[in-house]
Amino acid sequence: MSRRQRWERRYVRSLLLSDLTAGVVAGAVTFALRFGDEVTAYNQWYLLLSALLPVLLLAVLVVSRAYERRFLFVGTDEYQRVMRGGVGLIAFAAVVSYALDLDLARSYVLAALPTAFGSVVVLRFAMRKRLHLERARGESLRRVLVVGHELSVIGITRQLRRERYHGLEVVGACLPAEHDGVVDLPVYGTFDDVANAVDAADADTVVVLSCPELDGVALRRLAWRLERDEVDLIVASALIDVAGARTTIRPFDGLPMLHVEHPRLHGGARFVKDLVDRLGALLLLLLFGPVLLGVALSVRVTSRGPVLFRQVRVGRDGSLFRIFKFRSMYVDAEARLAELRHLNEHDGVLFKIRDDPRVTPVGRWLRRLSLDELPQLLNVLLGQMSLVGPRPPLPAEVAAYADDVRRRLAVKPGMTGLWQVSGRSDLPWEEAVRLDLRYVENWSLSLDLVILLRTMTAVVRSSGAY
Repeated sequence: MSRRQRWERRYVRSLLLSDLTAGVVAGAVTFALRFGDEVTAYNQWYLLLSALLPVLLLAVLVVSRAYERRFLFVGTDEYQRVMRGGVGLIAFAAVVSYALDLDLARSYVLAALPTAFGSVVVLRFAMRKRLHLERARGESLRRVLVVGHELSVIGITRQLRRERYHGLEVVGACLPAEHDGVVDLPVYGTFDDVANAVDAADADTVVVLSCPELDGVALRRLAWRLERDEVDLIVASALIDVAGARTTIRPFDGLPMLHVEHPRLHGGARFVKDLVDRLGALLLLLLFGPVLLGVALSVRVTSRGPVLFRQVRVGRDGSLFRIFKFRSMYVDAEARLAELRHLNEHDGVLFKIRDDPRVTPVGRWLRRLSLDELPQLLNVLLGQMSLVGPRPPLPAEVAAYADDVRRRLAVKPGMTGLWQVSGRSDLPWEEAVRLDLRYVENWSLSLDLVILLRTMTAVVRSSGAY
């Protein structure tokens, strides 16, 4: 087996073990809470169900294809399949118990199954984060040979090096016959030399970028050559940031056509998102109530001025609203902006200084831990913002937007988003825009859940927070 096959199999075995553990713990905890530690004639069947829960859990995950490598390692497909399996099993249990008139304790089912599948998601997320740490150290990576034109190769290489959690390490390239070879990579030949280049570069994955020379016939022949050595073939679509969930292959008169669905910007899905946002904001306000009071008191006693900072921001479809934040700057911050404009460290329309003299000592800690943004839960509760979405821009920033960037305003801005979990202020302007547009085009509830989980680790790292 290749290095890739070894670490991938090891990862899948760890997934199986963690899922079994989640099933055992969920069954044992639910039985103990529902029936105690005494086994009687009534609850012995539930003891059997608790013992069978880990096996049933694995069977559902296998049917949901939650162990297929194409859905693991990166992205939200893995979590989506786990949650779909959980919802399907709960629905199946409800239908069977009703159809057969089984005397099944609803409290046991509604506690055991959600606990089991919730534990599976949490454990898989923890394993994913551990994998990302390994990849940051240069481990568990795929060795990638990139095939395409120079500019495309440079672009994809720069992006993959910046986002190492994808696990794709570019080790070489194959370029067209007429090229200058300046790509900051070893060049192993032309498009006709890909099969030999894989051996020379010790690659296990080939990424083919969009180029007219590699049509359907050439790709098919390349796939046949790579199939013998079990080398993965990845074709980078020309459809930038369009998720697989929105694309389907449909035959048309014998020709396969790629059909692209429109993003879900309206309708029932958005209603569900708004409902989840407001309920989540209400719960978080109750949960962080003591923290909010403590932060408000520290801001009040350490510097002159109001506790809350209110500022006009641009919301969905260009509507204006006032955003709430804990004040992290001195009261004369806006008046001093002009004299500091030349110190801007950001490359876009944003104004950011790493050591901004307008920020109070307490404000630096609030920003580092993102505590200054907690009052935005009020904006979410009022329906002006979402828990997850693009960064809420200033009117002056929107006035400088290019036409494509205005697409960010198609959804509500969020307290967190892909920009938050990918580096925050350290991101280049173009990268921040690309992440926001990717979110707008590919939104889903499962993606929101993953971003919220990743936000916790981003806040702990404090990278890009200033």
